[in-house]
This record gives sequence, structure tokens and C-alpha cells, in this order.
Amino acid sequence: MTSFQSTLGEESGIAEELAENQQAISIAEFFEKNKHMLGFDSGARGLVTAVKEAVDNALDAAEEAGILPDIYVEIQEAGDYYRLIVEDNGPGLTKESLPKVFGKLLYGSRFHVREQNRGQQGIGISAAVLYSQLTSGKPAKITSRTQGESEAQYFELIVDTDENEPEISVEETTSWDRPHGTRIELEMEANMRARNQLHDYVKHTAVVNPHARLELREPDAHFKFERATDQLPEETEEIRPHPHGVELGTVLKMLAATDSHSVSGFVQEEFTRVGKKTAESIIDEFRDRHDGREMRWRPPASQEEIDLRAVVADATANKGQEATSAFAGAIADAVDERDRIAHHELREMVADAAEAAEADHGTTFGDTVQENALEAVWLALVDATDDDEADSNDADSRLVGELYDLADEATSTRKDDAVVHAFADRLAGMFTDALDEDVRQRLTQRELREYVDRAADLTEEYDDVAFGDTARENVVETIWGVMATVPDEPPLVRELADDRDAASDLIDAMRETDIMAPPTRCLSPITADLVEAGLRKEFDAEFYASASRDAEVHGGDPFIVEAGIAYGGDLGAEGSVDVLRFANRVPLVYQRGACATTDVVKSIGWRNYGLDQPGGSGLPNGPAVIMIHVASTNVPFTSESKDAVANVPAIEDEIELAIREAARELKRFLNKRRSMQKRRKKQNVLGKILPEMATKVAEVTGRDEPDIDDAIARIMNNVLVEREVEANGDAKAVSVVVENNSSTAERLEITDIVTAEPTALPDDVTVVEMDGEWFVKWEPDVGSGDEATLEYEVTTDASFDLSVKGVETEKLTVKQ
Repeated sequence: MTSFQSTLGEESGIAEELAENQQAISIAEFFEKNKHMLGFDSGARGLVTAVKEAVDNALDAAEEAGILPDIYVEIQEAGDYYRLIVEDNGPGLTKESLPKVFGKLLYGSRFHVREQNRGQQGIGISAAVLYSQLTSGKPAKITSRTQGESEAQYFELIVDTDENEPEISVEETTSWDRPHGTRIELEMEANMRARNQLHDYVKHTAVVNPHARLELREPDAHFKFERATDQLPEETEEIRPHPHGVELGTVLKMLAATDSHSVSGFVQEEFTRVGKKTAESIIDEFRDRHDGREMRWRPPASQEEIDLRAVVADATANKGQEATSAFAGAIADAVDERDRIAHHELREMVADAAEAAEADHGTTFGDTVQENALEAVWLALVDATDDDEADSNDADSRLVGELYDLADEATSTRKDDAVVHAFADRLAGMFTDALDEDVRQRLTQRELREYVDRAADLTEEYDDVAFGDTARENVVETIWGVMATVPDEPPLVRELADDRDAASDLIDAMRETDIMAPPTRCLSPITADLVEAGLRKEFDAEFYASASRDAEVHGGDPFIVEAGIAYGGDLGAEGSVDVLRFANRVPLVYQRGACATTDVVKSIGWRNYGLDQPGGSGLPNGPAVIMIHVASTNVPFTSESKDAVANVPAIEDEIELAIREAARELKRFLNKRRSMQKRRKKQNVLGKILPEMATKVAEVTGRDEPDIDDAIARIMNNVLVEREVEANGDAKAVSVVVENNSSTAERLEITDIVTAEPTALPDDVTVVEMDGEWFVKWEPDVGSGDEATLEYEVTTDASFDLSVKGVETEKLTVKQ
């Protein structure tokens, strides 16, 4: 015990004194003292983070306005500080909103919007302003011009950390050569030790934003990244949360805030992908969990087993013999038509029989009479035994017999018949005992499982026979399958809002209901084609592959994972592959080791895909770039600095599937390349040996040396393309013959470049004349073992040059 604690009992007013010291703090003041949480923990990283926040804002603003982004970033040395300038061509900011955007933390338009955005909380750019004023003491200088305005607005401001409000020192209009856009200038204590991270951030931003033009100028370097496409990302739309993945606290809050009164209206109005039919399915699932299902029993096989007419007649008094007989007969006939009957279904039968009897005989069978008939028939169905027979727990009773049939169907054929009977007998006793508490025999699946476990435990104890978990679960599933969902109306929304257990049942019901995947109009994925285009633009490799997954859900928010791989070419062969991490088109520069994407890459067995992986785990080695992009309406970051994606199983699973999809293409490429290398090596050997053999044969036989090209093509199973030219009167006949010796059909693109105009061409050939040369283009499909021939004529001497595409060089022999 501390000395302070030991004196608490001796003094009065301590609590009041402590309470006086309690006070609220502004969010700006909090981050002023905890700037590391936002990524401003050092001069090197602070500069990169400031660039990132400004560029992200610029990209978002331009895209929202439908403008192809042009962004200029400049870093200047300014004495003891660095000056950061970022300009964009976005729509600009109004005079009223500009100070709050840059001078107030947690000010923005995207936090409550369920659609993909780079920024969300409204912290980033104002945090950069805060870091600038803390380290240099100088205000941010901001210029902005909206479309159509003759002049721009100019502000100098800082963040008032006590009030979390902008403090403006200069406000005026000014001229600016941009027709619209925003410029921010910050001076801060920084350094260029993180130059590589800065360059990577800008380069990687260009990879995942191929529609943007970016320029970076810093004291020792100057980069320009041109756009690879004029196609803006698809415009996103706000959506409601998806029922799969929402949490209990969120649903309770939604229940309290909704205008809907019914559960059906609530799930249709507040969630996406829920229509009337889906809402009914959710409510049925909810009833199963909240109200339970009712047991459905078989009707008697014959009147001798149970005379239901007599049962109803005995329970009905003072209604006249004829009317009572009609009432009892209608109930008995309705029961007889069913395979199984639940309590609520029998109630409907009794009500229908009463209505028919009244219509035919003019006798009213009121609620009391109906309840008496209902109870009598139901007890006869669930506890039916003649007085001379054993009680309802006897193995020969109908109830035991029914449960025996269900248990026997669900359990292994190896189980002894007597054991199954003993189990059914004990289970029947539990159903019978439950009649005293609820005659309808309603059970949740959890309660049914408790019944089965108790009966199984007793069977193991007294019969010394194992009744394992699998057998128990099978029995539960079989009995649950014959039970009926109740038709009761679910609680009203206001009742659910005050009942945590019922709300939890509703969440479980939504998760168990098969609901269409969320719409992706709220997301703006890069798409597989543009992922590959971005990699091609910035990395000179020999192989590229990409994959874009379908939308999935986490926490009610949809997300899409995309992956890309570049391999070979100018990519460095030494050390680990380069992993590029992105979230909502923003590069994640820091905390690579704390990111779910890195963890997933390390967990994959890359040897299966042709990359070296020492020890069988960790980052693979090789000349490759692996890119992962997570697009979501709410990316789960590990911290406010948004440097790493949290380890959420649903997202990790999709990351792995996307990477493996692209990696399979890499595997095919590497396998094919190895095969072609072996083929090339073999062909080179034959190319050395066969000419020597041909020379020896010619010397021995005294004949001309044979042409070995055809022989090599057939030995190697190559596609042979051969041109022959013969005189044909004043003209020359040209034949281009394709002989397919491979085991697969091939589609070739053959271009014969001729210096004289060709004639007598077939219809399936096109000719283009360019600078005195004729390009004869032919695309034959040639089956395995087949030949195809192109024939044409030239009238004068000409030279020829064959170009063949569509077949790997290693599988092709061209003779001309």
C-alpha cells in the first residue's frame, strides 16, 4: 500500500479534490502530445507522412470532381527547416470550408459515409499543419481557387490546440495561374534520411493510380510519373451496412435510432441486400433462436392405435352429437393427412374444424372448446399409451418409438439396437417432463443439444457404451430437421433495443441467412487490368500477373482484395522480393512487419510457385515484386497513422487467395520458361551434332549434303515454317508452308514482307503497302500433325522476309 493510499481514511474531501483536477482535453491537444500516433514521430518520417497526407487529399479531391489528377510535390531546404509544397488541380475549397479542413482535427465529410475513400477521419492534413507549427512555429500557407472564380483565396493559419479550431493570421484574395486547385506550403523540422521511403511512396502511388500524373522535385532528385490511362476510377456510391459481420453494439445502436417498428422493416431499411424475401428468412432464423422450434410428431397409424374422434368427443361437451361428430371428424381427418404435426399446426387444424362445423351445423365452438380439443389431441399424440400398457417412458410407447427411429437414422449402424432404444427411452422422458413447462414442446437448438447430451451421458453411464460427439451432433441435427419454425410475431424493434440477448439472436440469424454479397458500387478497386498496367508502367519485368477478388464482408463493410506480381527483367535478383502494400489506393510505407499483408506473404509456401524460400517460410527471394491492394469502406488499420492493415481473418483469407491466384500464373510462366530452356539446350546440341553427321554421310555416300532443318523440326516437334519460290512463266510462284509437328494445335501470325507487289492472293490474307514494301499477313490455325499453305505470285524479282508470331521461339523453325 502506498503512503498516499494509507492516509485516505484519515482525510476528508480527497475525492472532491481529485475531481477538481479532472478536465476535458481537445483532440488537437491530445495529438499535440502524441504526434507519433499519426506518423510524425521523427523528422525523417514526419516529412514522408506530410507528403502522403497532402497527396492523398489531392487525389481524393480531384477524383470526386471527375478530374484527372495532376499533382506537384516540391521539397526545398529552408535554413534549419524543410519547406513542403503540394499543388493539385482539384476543384478547390470554398472560403468557408478551407480553414476548418486544414486547421481542425476530426473535420471532414467522409467519416459517416460508407464508401471507399483514402481519408476518413479528417485528421491527416490538419495533423501535418499541427506538426509544422510545432516544429517550426510557422503557419501553413494555403492557396485555393474554385472553378469559375477570378481570384484565389489565400490563408495563413495554425491549429489552436486548446479549442481544436483554426487560428487565421492572414486572409486575403490573390491571383494564381491555376484555373482551379489547391496549394499548401508547410515549413517543418525534418530531414531526408527517409529519401528512399519518400521515393517509394510517390512511385507506388503512381502504380495504383495509373490515371494520375505525379511530379516530385526534391534537393537531389526530380521524378515525373505520367498517367497510363485516362480512365478515372469508377465513381463510388454510399451503401448501408451488410448484415454479415455487424457487431452487437452496432446493431443495438441501430435499433435505438431506426424509425422502423418491425424487425422486417428494420432489416430491409437499415441493411443492404435485404428485400422482403430475405427479411422473412432472417425472421425465421431469428424465431428458431429466440422462440425455438416446436417438435413435430407423427399422427397415429390407425384408429385402433388412437381414436382421435373419441378423444375430441370426450373433450367436447354440450355441442350436440351431430355437430360434435363433424368437429371431431374434421380434426381427425386433418391430422391423418399430415406426416408430422407441431402444436401450432394442430391449433390451426382445430380452428379450421370449428369454423367448418359452425358453418354446416350452426353450432359455435368457442375458444374454450377449441383449447380443450387441442390439449386432448396433442397429449394423445405425444403421450399416447393404453392404460394396460407401460407408461410413456416404456420402450414400446409411440414417443419412444419415434425418437428411436430418428436416433437410429442419425447414428452408426454399428450401434447396438438395445443401446439406441435405451437412449431414445431417456430422451423421450425428457420431452415428456417438458410438457409440464411448455405443452407446445418448444426448444432452441441449444436446449435440444442439452437434452441429447443428458440422454447420451446417462446411456454411457448405465449401459457402458460410448456415445460420441459425432453421434450426438447427428442426432441433434436429425431431430432439429423435423421440428417446425414457430409462426409467432417477432418482438417490436423497441423491445429488441432493450433486450441484448434478443438482439444477439437477431445478429446470429442474419449471419446464418444466405444473403447476396454486398454491392461493389461503394468500392473503387483498381481492377486486374489496371493493376497489371500500373506494374508494367513502373517496373521493367518479363512477366506480369494480376488478380481481383469478388467482394467480401468484414464488420458489415464490404472489401475487395487485389494482387499483382511482376517477375524478372530489370528487377533485382538478390535478396527478398519487394512487397508493395496498399489500402484504398494509398501506399503503406511503414510498419511492414506489423501488417497483415506481410504476414500472409510470409505464410505462403513460395517454393510451390517457383520462388526460393529459405527455411520454407518468410519472404521469398528472387527478382519479383508482389503487390497487394485492400479496398474497403472501412480498412481496419492497426493505428491512427494508417501504416498497416490489422490481422482480420476474413481479410487475410482474401489476401492469400488473391496472391495465390496471381502466383499460379507465375508458376505456369516459370515452368514454361524452364521447359523452353531445356528445349533450347537440346536444340542447340542437335544443331551441332546433326550438321556434322550430315557432312559425314555426304562424304561416305558421295551425295549432296542433306538439309537438316526439316529433320531438326521433326525431332524437336517444332512448328516448321518454310518458304519456296519457283518460276511460273514470267511470274514467280511463292509458297509459305506451315508444318505443325507439335502435339497441340497452333494459331500463327505470319507476315511475309515482299519488295514487289503480290498477286493471286487467297481471301483470308490481308496486304498492307508501306514505303515500297508489301506486308502479306496470314493467320492460319494448324492442327497437330497438319499442314497449311499460303500461295501467291510476284511478277518481278523480289526479296522476302518472314516474321512469325504466336509460337515460342524454342518451338519454331523458320526456313526461308
